[in-house]
Amino acid sequence: MKQFLAFVKKEFFHIWRDKQTLLILLGMPIALIMIFGFALTTEVKNSKLAVLDFSKDVATREIITELDASRYFDLVGVIHTYKDIEDLFHKGKAKIIIVFPPSFQSNLQHFNTAPVQIIADASDPNVATTLTGYAITIIMDYQKRLTQNKKLPYTIQTQLRMLYNPQLKGTYSFVPGVISMILMLVCTMMTAITVVREKETGTMEVLLVSPLHPIKVILAKAVPYLLISVINIISILLLSMFVLDVPLRGSLLLLLSESILFTVTCLSFGLLISTVTDSQQMAMFISLTGLFLPTIMLSGFLFPIENMPLALRVISNIVPARWYYQIVRAVMIKGLPLSTVWKETAILSGMTVVLLLGSLKNFKIRLA
Repeated sequence: MKQFLAFVKKEFFHIWRDKQTLLILLGMPIALIMIFGFALTTEVKNSKLAVLDFSKDVATREIITELDASRYFDLVGVIHTYKDIEDLFHKGKAKIIIVFPPSFQSNLQHFNTAPVQIIADASDPNVATTLTGYAITIIMDYQKRLTQNKKLPYTIQTQLRMLYNPQLKGTYSFVPGVISMILMLVCTMMTAITVVREKETGTMEVLLVSPLHPIKVILAKAVPYLLISVINIISILLLSMFVLDVPLRGSLLLLLSESILFTVTCLSFGLLISTVTDSQQMAMFISLTGLFLPTIMLSGFLFPIENMPLALRVISNIVPARWYYQIVRAVMIKGLPLSTVWKETAILSGMTVVLLLGSLKNFKIRLA
């Protein structure tokens, strides 16, 4: 045991002396969580709004004020003719335009109905759909206040509740995905590179002839990255909770345990890569193309798995980040217990065992 701890201590010193690697291990997770947390979001804010108001009455002014006061729109101007609409879109000065017809308030008071036209720049259909949804919601809220004390015939009222994320913050979705991406990238790539580097420099043979069993030598190289990953997990959770305002509704102990399990899975993947490669460039290439891209594309982080073709849905089952992403969302965002994520936990445990056995088998073959 003392020999094993000595090898672990040696590896820590090796990482500490390599300032660039240390910066990647500790600095990159913080940078990624801040970039994804603030820059990448599914919300659309501060979009340019213009108004074509033929009515110019109290009701239209109140609606325009509410639209401008929301965090989704910035009123950039009031136009006077339909000819100005296309010109605003061509110059990129507006993303959405609200058109109020003449006698808007009068029609609303006397006929209980008044049309509103919403014109959006649909060159980006997702943004256009989101913005029109925001505008419709604000206008409907204004209508509800007007009809609060009035009974209108044949009125269907829809009550909408957004559970777990009532404000629809994008960080609630991105933080679990970024955690899985960081752990997969740092643990897998760095573990694979550090073992292959020993092969390239010729020091692996020296380590293997030491009194310590060769398998323990390899495991000793993975232990420092496990401990560094725990530090990264804690720092990411602290940033998520106190900077990005993402709540931790579930058990902290359960979340940390699941994160450590996923870290061990990633380390096992890195060890497997190190046994089948002989150069750092190849190990990095396999880590990036074989793991990093599937983590982003097939984990449900950016794109819903349900929308993918059947072949991609099947392939996504072998991506460890998919199951960890579901665990983090369930525990951190929804506050669910272990009994609801036991299947995902079992799958990750099974993957870890298979990867470790594969690593050990390939490693023994290489020794022969």
